[in-house]
This record gives sequence, structure tokens and C-alpha cells, in this order.
Amino acid sequence: MSKHVFINLPVANLPKSIAFFKALGFSQNAQFTDDAGACFAVSDTISVMLLTHARFRDFTPKAICDTSKAVEVLFSLSCESREEVDGLVAKAIAAGGSTYDKPEDFGFMYTHSFVDLDGHGWGLLHMSAAPPPQ
Repeated sequence: MSKHVFINLPVANLPKSIAFFKALGFSQNAQFTDDAGACFAVSDTISVMLLTHARFRDFTPKAICDTSKAVEVLFSLSCESREEVDGLVAKAIAAGGSTYDKPEDFGFMYTHSFVDLDGHGWGLLHMSAAPPPQ
């Protein structure tokens, strides 16, 4: 049986974050969506839970990271093609996100990234071959 990963993210403005993830083309799961959170399927085995700060605090006693000053985590997501990598970055930027780097082509792997509305970093990669032996 494959595992399912739920990534729980604190968001400052739930309606804006919902619009952002819809703009990326991820499908919203209404069963796990209410006024305190929203669930988006990234793949068959990965879901992102967008949670208001108040709801996120129900899961941890620790402070929520100020992503304007620190990095809490970086997500890496594989894509089917270079075009999918570039397309997701373009959609993220058009929906109000940003990027801090340029695409990189390593021959066997192509990467680029975006930052969502709450400062969470998303690295995108397409591997077209195995990495060269070291």
C-alpha cells in the first residue's frame, strides 16, 4: 500500500491561499475544506492542507515561522516535464507568488522554484535521466 502525505501549512489569508493553489491547477477536496482550512490534491498520494494560523496552532505548541525572516522547510515536487516545471512557476507568479532563482539545467535534471503567498518554498524538478556516477 502506498503512503499518503498530508503537508499542513499555516496561511495568513485562507481565501487568497485557496485562490493561489487553484491557480496552480491543484484540485480542491471539499470533504476536507471549511472556514479554517482547505485541502488540495497535488497528486494521488500528496495533499496540501492550508490552515488558518488559529487552526494550525491546534496541532503544535510551537510558534509559526515568520517566513519573511526564516525558512521553515523547502518542498521539492517532481514534474513530468520541463514544461510542467516552467508552467507551475509561471502560474505561481501570475497568482501572486514569487521566485528567487532562475531555472537550472543539469542535463539529467531541470529545476526551478516558486514561493507561495505565505513564504513557503516549492522546488520543482524534472529528471530526464539518472544522475551521472560520482
